[in-house]
Amino acid sequence: MDSFTWSINDEISNITNWGCYECGYQAIENEVNECACENCRKKQKTKLKDSETEYWWCSHCNEITQE
Repeated sequence: MDSFTWSINDEISNITNWGCYECGYQAIENEVNECACENCRKKQKTKLKDSETEYWWCSHCNEITQE
């Protein structure tokens, strides 16, 4: 998990780019879509989009759900 990093997009506000140096996975997070997680009730659930799908991910409990 040490190879998974994030960076903030300076050109577009509220956009975070996620990536893994080890496997090459990349996803884009739009922080405008943040909401409360049904599993842990923390407001850390956000929508991620990669090259194949869009899904919801909670950074607090690591829960992943499809739309």
